[in-house]
Amino acid sequence: MTKPAPEATAAPSRARYLLDVVRGALMGTAETVPGVSGGTVALIVGVYATLLTSAGHLLSGVRRAVVDLVRRRDLADAKAEFALVRWRVVLPVLIGMFAALLLMAGLMEGLVSAYPVHTKGLFFGLVLASLWVPFSMAARAPVRRPGARPWGPGALAAAVLAAVASYTVVSLPPADVDSNPVIIVVAAALAISALVVPGLSGSFILLTFGLYETTLAAVNDRDLGYVGLFVLGALVGLASIVKLLQWLLEHWQRITLVILTGAMAGSLRALWPWQTEDRSLLPPADGAWQVALLAVAGFAVVVVALVIERRVSAAHAATQPDDAPKSPVNA
Repeated sequence: MTKPAPEATAAPSRARYLLDVVRGALMGTAETVPGVSGGTVALIVGVYATLLTSAGHLLSGVRRAVVDLVRRRDLADAKAEFALVRWRVVLPVLIGMFAALLLMAGLMEGLVSAYPVHTKGLFFGLVLASLWVPFSMAARAPVRRPGARPWGPGALAAAVLAAVASYTVVSLPPADVDSNPVIIVVAAALAISALVVPGLSGSFILLTFGLYETTLAAVNDRDLGYVGLFVLGALVGLASIVKLLQWLLEHWQRITLVILTGAMAGSLRALWPWQTEDRSLLPPADGAWQVALLAVAGFAVVVVALVIERRVSAAHAATQPDDAPKSPVNA
């Protein structure tokens, strides 16, 4: 394969960096909305596997660096792990994500408070359309037995069980707990785990702990003490789940994607627009047609995003050498 000239790839590379910033911004915005998972958005925009595997290598590099420093050994192994991190993707995504968190926290807090039914309708359509992403990825994933169907009875049963489990979790009524340091760290660890797992919303976990508005206010007010505790908990959560998910996607890719599909489907319960404060479901009320239109609009936005992502990925792949490293999940 003939390598493209540098001047031919410079503009696409800059466009790719900008696109990754936008992807991160979408993920950060999603994490400010209860019921919407940043992991789901990462799947939609095609960076989920890259971020997950990069986070796994980063954690391995940090662990090896600490061990080597304690034992006064060379840091070659840690450097090798750090070299496997896709920094050209990870850094722009992180920049976009944190910028969106800072800029959108106040706006989304106001929208969710002022228009709870309408915003849930919009995001119900977004997540519903997003189910296609892990479903299609599971359908393309390799099967262990020749002739086995990717979505056979066993896979369907696993997806249903995951959906029931997710439905149960998001049905829990919100709690009201004191925001002491231990609770903040635990809630942050669970919330960041939800960021990694598509279908579970970090904001929804914070709502369950009664810390959603407190956390948004801390971000808006630049409460460094609270934010520092939250970051500590987030690091604990990442260290606990990232390596597990990375291993599952590398060794049990199809069933992992099947379970993620079910979890996302069950999480739609959290986005049903008509609910009581203790999360009991209600039938559609006045203005249901407006909510339905917003749901359709959200569905259409995801479809358009998937089409754009596929075209951008195809154009990017055309500029890569044939031996470029492939992600364990073809997102």
